[in-house]
Parts: sequence; C-alpha cells; structure tokens
Amino acid sequence: MQDLWRLSASDLAVLVKTRQVSAKEAAISALARLDAVNSIINAVVDHRQEDVLAQAAVVDAAIARGEDPGVLAGVPVTIKVNIDQAGYANTNGVTLLRDNIATANSPIVDNFRKAGAVILGRTNTPAFSYRWFTSNLLHGDTRNPRDPSITPGGSSGGAGAAVAAGIGHIAHGTDIAGSVRYPAYACGVHGLRPTLGRIAAFNPCQADRLISPQMTAVSGPLARTIKDLRIALTAMSAPDARDPWWVPAPLEGPPKPKLAALCLNPDGLNPVPEVRAALLDAGERLRRAGWTVEEIADTPPLREAADWQTRLWLGDGYEAQLAAAEQEGDPGALACLRGNRSKVFPLDQATFSRALMRRIPLIRQWSLFLEEYPVVVLPVSRELPFPDQLDRKDEGSFTRVWDSQLLQVAIPFLGLPGLTVTTGLVGPIPVGVQVVSARFREDLCLLAGEAIEAGGVPAMPVDPFGSCPWTARSNEECDCRVPRKS
Repeated sequence: MQDLWRLSASDLAVLVKTRQVSAKEAAISALARLDAVNSIINAVVDHRQEDVLAQAAVVDAAIARGEDPGVLAGVPVTIKVNIDQAGYANTNGVTLLRDNIATANSPIVDNFRKAGAVILGRTNTPAFSYRWFTSNLLHGDTRNPRDPSITPGGSSGGAGAAVAAGIGHIAHGTDIAGSVRYPAYACGVHGLRPTLGRIAAFNPCQADRLISPQMTAVSGPLARTIKDLRIALTAMSAPDARDPWWVPAPLEGPPKPKLAALCLNPDGLNPVPEVRAALLDAGERLRRAGWTVEEIADTPPLREAADWQTRLWLGDGYEAQLAAAEQEGDPGALACLRGNRSKVFPLDQATFSRALMRRIPLIRQWSLFLEEYPVVVLPVSRELPFPDQLDRKDEGSFTRVWDSQLLQVAIPFLGLPGLTVTTGLVGPIPVGVQVVSARFREDLCLLAGEAIEAGGVPAMPVDPFGSCPWTARSNEECDCRVPRKS
C-alpha cells in the first residue's frame, strides 16, 4: 500500500482503526509524497520526519492497547503556519517572526491530536495572512499544483496546494475574508469556513487579537471530499476552555426542507460566464438529488457587509499593521494595506460603533432569509482563480481583485458558515460554488455540498503541473521544474 496518501481521510482512518495498515505506514507514505512534490509547489514550509513518525507511533500504541484512537486515526494533516504548534515557529509568513517558537499547542493542534491525526507539516501563508495570493519574504512563493500561472489562493494557499497535491489528507486553514474558501476554489478542493465559535482558537505565544478579528476570524478544514470535511469538523470542534468564544452547539441541527436558493448575481457581483455556468450546474445537481432549487434575483445585502468587514479587518489597528508591514518590507502586504487606506483609515470610535450597530440588522436580514431558504448557493468569486500575483500588477488589477471577492469578505461580517465545493475545470482552471447557511448549520452546507459533489469534481490529488501551460508555449524548460515535453 505505497499510495496510502491517495486515500480519503475517512477511508484511511478505517484502515488504521482496523489494523489493516498502521499509522506509521500512513505517515511514511505521506512523508514520501511530501518529499516527491513539495519542492515544486512549496506548500509545506516546515516539517520534521522524526516528529511525524513519533506521533504515528503514539496512535499505533493506543490501538495496540485496545483504545479508540479517534475519528482521524493515523490521518496525516497539515497546519497553517500562523497557528501555534509546540516547538515550531508561528511565523505568519513574516521574517520578523522567524524565531517566534511556540511553547504550547493551539486548540487546533491539540484537538487534531486527540482525534488521532498526525501533524505532517506546516503550510505557507502570505505575509501577515493578508492576501488571496501566497508569497512572502521568509518562506517564498507557493504555487498552485493544478496550474502554476494561477494563484493557489490565500491566505491558506499552502493548505489548499498541499491537499490538492496529496500532501496530507486534510489541511487546516484560517478565514477572515475568504482564506479557507478561496484557496479551496483556486486549487480545486473543498473548504469549509465554520461559524465563529464552532472551532476553538488561541495562540499561547501571542497577545490576544484585536476585537475585530476576534469577531470574524475562524479556523476551518480543506479536504478532497465533503465526507472528510465532516470528520475534520468533528475533530476540530472539540471544546477548549482557552477560547471564550467557543460555543457547545450540536454538529447536527433540526431537519430542514431540502430547499435551496440559487443566486447568479448577488448584490451586483456580475460573475463571469464560467462562474454563472457553474452555479446553474450546481442547481441542476441539487435538483437531481431531490432538492427544490429556486433561482432568486438577489439576496439580502452583501456589499455593505463586505465594506464594513474590510474596515474592521484592516482598519482596526491600521497604523500598527502598516508599521509592521513597512518594517517587514513585504510588497504584497504593503499593497494590501496601502491600496485600502482610503477605505479603512481612520477607524474612529464613532465609525467602529456604527459598524457594530449595522452588523445586527444585516445579520437579522440574513437570518430571516435563511429561515425561508435553508441554504443559498452563491459564487465564490466573480472570476475564475486569478493569475498569480495579480493584485501587485497595477492599480486597476488591485481593484479588480478586491471587487471580485465581495462574497469572500462579506460572509465573515455576517457570522455565517460558508462552504466552497469544487465542481470542475475550465481548461486547467478550477471552478466551483459557495454554499451558505445559517449560523451553526454547517451540517446543511455539507448536506448540500455532498449533493453537488456527487455530480462530479476535478480529479484529485494531482501531480503538480501534470500539464504545464508554460512548457506548451516554450522550447525551454520552465522554472516550475517540470521537464519540457517533446
């Protein structure tokens, strides 16, 4: 079973629990896959073979004693490099934090380990986790394994690239403005942004975050199957007293009708034809699975929610963020902050208060809407995944990126869960849809996601750049290190 890395997390966990394979064998397979492809895509920026094998030995020993190893028994997973893992640097993609060594685990890591998972490595993020692209001065650029000309997404771009390429079966990501959902979209996998309070979060090596990210940032899983997202959510949502935001909400809520709203042009987003086609296809997939799908002209407000979220996300502590970015000198982080300055600065007390006051009626409108329609199917982005580093090209490209990401930014302000379901390819470029439901109704997102997934998904895991577009255009070898095809 040399190709254990190809299996779904749920299938691998069953094999480990029933002792058909060992956690050590799964770890060795995962390490071999990492060694084979990570140098091409630079998804994992820190890993230690001896630590991985030691974790696997703990799982095997528990099974040998007759203990239940957990829902992720022996499953290799990755952790984003902005989360504390004892003995590893929490760099957040920043050279200034290269020596920020965690002395204790975050709840994310502890809960994965309690569920029997094996932490395979730590994945790349853009500096300060700001962008929908993944590059920084410390760890370098992450490339999309499906096509090196497009972004792997961000900020959890390393997570998306890793799980798409078969480096780990589940990837941890964080999401304050699409940082789980967009990498899943760009890399052609699935990604779940849960409700705030579903998954406990805390970084012992850092001061507590400002109130705005506390209210809107969450951790969530990326995976190659919806079923794997389910078991990942089960593992990650275990309680941890260190996070006062954590809520003991059930993972399964009351039954709801299989009724979905489908909106092709929410709040004037005007998605490109390929995105509209993916939405219509997702609607047909749901109908074939027994859902009632109603196409609606619009949703409750999203653009206003996105504007407020941008102000809170970047405006709260703007001057300190800008000073840190200037000290770091990262061009992507500086482009993000300087490009949004007029929108977010200054964030005075009156503006902050107005943002919080507007948040309640906007959430109320969405809550009532989601009482009528248990789920709504929306675009992930206005466009297909962007050319890599598009936001740094020029002012017009920067504006184009931000305008396209309306729904990525709005959902966190509204406190709703959002699921990216990958559905296909346009040439080599992934496309998919976003499923949104009411707070703590991730189960409804996943239920609809399974029906959409059943209609077909891109092949995964993939060998990086199996059909490199650069080699097709040139008689020379490209710098993605894929040999030129004759």
